[in-house]
Amino acid sequence: MTAHAAAAARLRDVVHSATTGLVDREQLAELMVLASVAGEHLLVVGPPGTAKSAVVRRVAAALGGRYFEYLLGRFTEPSELFGPVDLRKLRDGRVEADVTGMLPEADIAFLDEVFLGSTAILNSLLGVLNERRFRRGHTDVACPLRVCVGAANALPEDEALAAFADRFLLRLFVEPVPDNRLEALLEGGWAQESRAPGATADMADLDLLRAQVAQVRIADVRNPLAEALRKLRAAGVTLSDRRIVKTQRLVAAATVLAGREQATEADLWPLFYVLPSREAQLSAQEVLRGSMLMATNPTLRNAVEQVVLQPVSRVDRLVQAAQSCLDDTGSAATRTIAEALLREIDANFAAPALSPELAAARARLVERVSEPA
Repeated sequence: MTAHAAAAARLRDVVHSATTGLVDREQLAELMVLASVAGEHLLVVGPPGTAKSAVVRRVAAALGGRYFEYLLGRFTEPSELFGPVDLRKLRDGRVEADVTGMLPEADIAFLDEVFLGSTAILNSLLGVLNERRFRRGHTDVACPLRVCVGAANALPEDEALAAFADRFLLRLFVEPVPDNRLEALLEGGWAQESRAPGATADMADLDLLRAQVAQVRIADVRNPLAEALRKLRAAGVTLSDRRIVKTQRLVAAATVLAGREQATEADLWPLFYVLPSREAQLSAQEVLRGSMLMATNPTLRNAVEQVVLQPVSRVDRLVQAAQSCLDDTGSAATRTIAEALLREIDANFAAPALSPELAAARARLVERVSEPA
């Protein structure tokens, strides 16, 4: 196994470990990984209490980088994010911020209610997000930030805030757990207190893969990408030129995480998450269906499945989930997880339509739930 493949495998394990017990939140963890490798940022939109911060914290802890988190409000001061003025240097007539332990030193950042920040905060954030630099007075420092995850309950309607939101290239819209997964939600939540530390990677894995992004041969997918964009425009879904150009970097990152150096049509799926609104993404699932038929990624299976909504992608994810459940013999939650997987398999596939792999996984899950408690 190459160093790049090993790094991608460790990140895949981090995603699985970080989302154990958190139902339907694998997408968030996977898109954090994609954004980190691409050098872009992620905006998560959804109601409170949907485990957004829990996933970000777990992924950050597993990656081991310096982590900064803050809940913004109308009265949040810039110093709460970027550090106070260094009083010792102020006596010498220099206005410098003491950034120790603050956002400018973070590898991974989570900003909750990000659109509630003041104009001064958002202006400083633009420099950190776009240029990876923090400037204030005489302070001018490079920021090691790999990814910033912003969270909000809704997209802003104010044009100035919408322009700031455009700096978050990836968009994920989350909903409360659906009715058919409530048992898994209850079981997972009950088991949170006893959750053991999971798989880990480190910043070196991200940096190794991120350096590989620039080496990806992407020319062959520019025409299919342009054609997909034309389909979106014809359907009334438009993107800014900046977002269109940056989509190529996400495609290249997806290629790297798939273990390849040559981008193919299988790597075009990140375009879905570049679309800025929930309505645009829902429209795109039908508009882009033909363009995304080949979409696949062994590291980011759940993110791909949401895009294509094709049986083949669902089978791939269900087989992997079943194997993980069956391998976990020490957890009290495995029976509930197995029952939830069986419900999902039976709801999506008639018995004659089961692939041999999925049929075998289903049979083993039945054996698991039939075992004495």
